[in-house]
Amino acid sequence: MILELTRISTNEDVGTFGVLKWKNDKAPFALSLEDPWLSNTTNISCIPAGPYECRPFDSPTHGPTFEVINVVGRTYILFHKGNTHINTKGCILIGEQYEFLGNIPAVLKSGKGFQEFKTRAPKDGFPLVIKWAN
Repeated sequence: MILELTRISTNEDVGTFGVLKWKNDKAPFALSLEDPWLSNTTNISCIPAGPYECRPFDSPTHGPTFEVINVVGRTYILFHKGNTHINTKGCILIGEQYEFLGNIPAVLKSGKGFQEFKTRAPKDGFPLVIKWAN
């Protein structure tokens, strides 16, 4: 199973929004939020588009999750819960709804979306392809 993250919108002030789907599924199952593209800078940028591998990772902060590996110049890129790009620190947030928190664009129902992601994800890891929508 290959996870596809398609980035659909980005803004330096609010982050990069996307959709997540398993390659052979007909529809996305969750939404994503990442930092904006800032030249792959650690903790403040999304990672470059491209193919990656994800492996299980037990995070002291976020618990059991998956780490995106083989990112040039970066480590500990995790999938986890959170609402705004302030929560990402270079990682990928998962949720089920785009909404505003105050005046900040956000991804909501993050706990539910993250749980669904963990339930669907192969326990031993999976390939990830990140791309930009046309």
